[in-house]
Amino acid sequence: MPTATHPAQVRADRVREAAAQGALYARESERARTLHPSVTEALTAAGFARHFVPTRFGGTTGTFGELLDAVAAVGEGCVSAAWCAALQAAHGRLAAHLPPAGQADLWRDGPDVRVAAAVVPPAGQLRPVDGGYRLSGRWNLASGVTSAHWVLLATVDPAVPALPAARADPRPRQLVLAVPRRDITVHDTWHNTGLRGTGSHSLSVEDAFVPAHRTVSREALAAGRGAADADEARCHRIPYTLVASLMFAAPALGAARGALRAWTRLAAARPDGLTDPTAQQVLARSSAETDAAHLLLRSAAERADRAPLDDLPTALNQRDAAVAVEMLVTAVERLFRHGGARAQGEDEPLQRFWRDIHALAGHGALQLPAAAAAYGNWVALTR
Repeated sequence: MPTATHPAQVRADRVREAAAQGALYARESERARTLHPSVTEALTAAGFARHFVPTRFGGTTGTFGELLDAVAAVGEGCVSAAWCAALQAAHGRLAAHLPPAGQADLWRDGPDVRVAAAVVPPAGQLRPVDGGYRLSGRWNLASGVTSAHWVLLATVDPAVPALPAARADPRPRQLVLAVPRRDITVHDTWHNTGLRGTGSHSLSVEDAFVPAHRTVSREALAAGRGAADADEARCHRIPYTLVASLMFAAPALGAARGALRAWTRLAAARPDGLTDPTAQQVLARSSAETDAAHLLLRSAAERADRAPLDDLPTALNQRDAAVAVEMLVTAVERLFRHGGARAQGEDEPLQRFWRDIHALAGHGALQLPAAAAAYGNWVALTR
């Protein structure tokens, strides 16, 4: 009698296959400046797109801890693939805050829908019309847009004027709109040094109609509230600010692990191998920093998955993600410098991990000064 396979084992097997596909096609993805189609399909098959999709559409409504581990596993083979995997999940979570009719537009036929986004900063122009809006404009850095089925775009709501300067928040309301891929024009603008395979191109929209039920305020996303509250899934009730830096940091963990493996292979091929004292110190320091960063990111994920919803330490998560990425960059930098000329070859994965983690660390959500300021203010208020 055949033995039933546990769903968690199926997911683990598919994540490993996605990691293998990412590694296999890493150079081709870099040359194309977007993920190879086989990698994109493997990520979707591994459940990244459906990870936070409401269960009523067949989604997983998974945990942040599960996502951290899965993204890091993919990143050990290809950081660009891991970046896109994390964003597939993250953008599905944002889309789960659309009104019910908007969610149905995306997931009526199933949960494996790839969603790209350009929500920071807001751009474009919005014009209210009967039943919704007309949207036009141009947005930048939409990772994975070439293979997306839908795109989330942020813009300013012209119907809500800016608050008086005396108010605490004088900014006008921002709306996030779900736009189908057919209404998007992609512009070939992604020619960066790192994360080349992410396809983070610019896009434009010209006078596209967006019904009101495919919009949600960005403030609702930031606060972790919206139409998805009725789903009762915890992952939909978490503020964007609590987990954004965690999801951007997850690929860096995979990058450091992949760099360790690549460096170890190079070091072992030298005459003294891993008996050389300098190599041993490089290995000890970089592996320990990678493990320590993992503990920080794991703690941030645990808070997102388990902390009381009325007392979520956003500043603590931001601190841990920023510090973890600094540690991971330091570890990979040390490995790359000790790798010598061989590490710099085009065919050598170590130089790709080095480029990718530096590119990743430049993301605004991972900057230590801002995270440190938020953490310092939080400590001052909670003393």
